[in-house]
Amino acid sequence: MSERAAPFYCPYCGDEDLRPSEEGPGAWECSACNRAFRLKFLGLLASGLRSAHSDGEEPL
Repeated sequence: MSERAAPFYCPYCGDEDLRPSEEGPGAWECSACNRAFRLKFLGLLASGLRSAHSDGEEPL
């Protein structure tokens, strides 16, 4: 797994001018709307695996 996944755009204004924040891991700052936000991966959903199997797709 990579150290850090970078967002492509700000979830508030949609601008792409983002910089990592000094607030800690997963924290980002948007220069366009002057907002700070944090991203965190919570995990995989089991329901997504069940729907893939019911569609006839092969499991990974």
